[in-house]
Amino acid sequence: MNHVTVELQSWLSAASIDGGVRALRPDYRALLVLADDLEPGPSDAVSERMLAAAEERARELFRQAPVLEHPHVLAWREAFRDFGAKPRRTRPSMEALLRRLDEGLPRINRLADAYNAISIAHVVPIGGEDVSAYRGPLRLVRATGGETFDTVAGGEPALENPEPGEVVWRDNDGVTCRRWNWRQCTRTRLTEQTTKAVFLLDALSPMTDTALRAAANELMVDLRTLSPQARFTTRLLP
Repeated sequence: MNHVTVELQSWLSAASIDGGVRALRPDYRALLVLADDLEPGPSDAVSERMLAAAEERARELFRQAPVLEHPHVLAWREAFRDFGAKPRRTRPSMEALLRRLDEGLPRINRLADAYNAISIAHVVPIGGEDVSAYRGPLRLVRATGGETFDTVAGGEPALENPEPGEVVWRDNDGVTCRRWNWRQCTRTRLTEQTTKAVFLLDALSPMTDTALRAAANELMVDLRTLSPQARFTTRLLP
C-alpha cells in the first residue's frame, strides 16, 4: 500500500474521538482511509458494476432476514437512541441505504458509488469527505448546539445547528456530519473534482476489527480500480 504525503499523514494523525463519545459507546471504532491522487468524475460503467454487484450481495444477504434484524444495524439504532436521536426519523447511514435496495441505490459519482457499494455489502456505515475542504483536524465530539452545519433545505443553501449532546464529526469551521453518520454537510462532500478524500468506516460491537479492516481493504481495491495511481494510508481510532 502506497502512503500519502507527509502533510496528509500529519492531518490524519491529528484526527481524534472525544472522551464524551468514548464514554457513550466504548465499543465504537472508526477506521479512516485517507486517499490521494484519486480520479474523480461522474458515475460510469466501472462504478456502476461495483454498485450493482454490491446490491446483489446485499439482496442475497437479506433475502431471508429483514435489515432490522442484522446485529450491526441493531447496534447502530441503539447508539442513535443513546444520544437522543430517533432512528425511525434519522436512520444510520447504511440502514438508510439498505432500505433502498428494492428500488436501487442512487448513482452519485464514481467515489461516492464506490463507498456506498462497500457500505451495503459489508453492512457498515461509511462516509466520504473531500480533505481539501477541511479546516483543521477531523474530530468526533458531542455537540454543544452552537456549531453550524451547512446543508440544503427546500433546494436552497441553509445553516442548521445540531442538538446539544448530538454525536457529530467536525473541523474548525463547523459540523461535517450530523448524528454520527446520518447526513454529511455540503462543504466537504465528495464531488466530481475531488482528488484527496478521507473515508470513515464506523464500527460497533459485534463488528470485529478484522471485519472492519476487510471492508476497508475492499474499498481500497475498488478505489484503485477507479484510480490506478491512488495512494492510501489508514488509521484506526481510538
